[in-house]
Amino acid sequence: MEILDPALQAYLDAHIDAEAPELQKINRDTHLKVLKPNMLSGHYQGRILSMFSKMMQPKLILEIGTFTGYSAICLAEGLAEGGVLHTIEVNAEMEEMLNSHFKSTNVDKKIKLHIGPAERIIADIQHNNFDIVFIDADKRNNLTYFELVFDKVRPGGLIIIDNVLWKGKVYGNENDADTVNIRKLNDHIAVNTKVEKLILPVRDGLLMIRKK
Repeated sequence: MEILDPALQAYLDAHIDAEAPELQKINRDTHLKVLKPNMLSGHYQGRILSMFSKMMQPKLILEIGTFTGYSAICLAEGLAEGGVLHTIEVNAEMEEMLNSHFKSTNVDKKIKLHIGPAERIIADIQHNNFDIVFIDADKRNNLTYFELVFDKVRPGGLIIIDNVLWKGKVYGNENDADTVNIRKLNDHIAVNTKVEKLILPVRDGLLMIRKK
């Protein structure tokens, strides 16, 4: 999933704030106990999410795809006083681990965990002024999620979509279903005049979208 040269990534990791012990434990537990631990945002991407959140001081964040909670915790670090992060996880078996991770980092009072299909839960959430939305779930539905959340994001709000470089496949010749869907998403956003956009070549690619 890493786009950058490993030596460059190691240098970057050595020149950012250290990973908090609680996040180190979540990182370690994810690799020991959970299938596909590479889905974890990880230290460097986590610091990016935290930095953007702290810069924006959001009151409302929506995350689609909680996994083991690492990215939710990083995003919650920047919440304004009284702010809330809504996070959606389809796998009910993750609920106990997630609640434990949120409590261990003292953000459990700031996070509202929703278990179930994202499309239904997004429709049920009544907020229409999210400051940040982070989409990191099943890749075939990224465009669907973007369209579902767009009207729920305030002008000037940020939508971040993970894995948009898809191990470099999107700019190669691969035409498997996931690659085609991610390429379609990127192309759709590229010509969308309602947003400003750029892709950061971080890990597997972060698409940054600012609603005008």
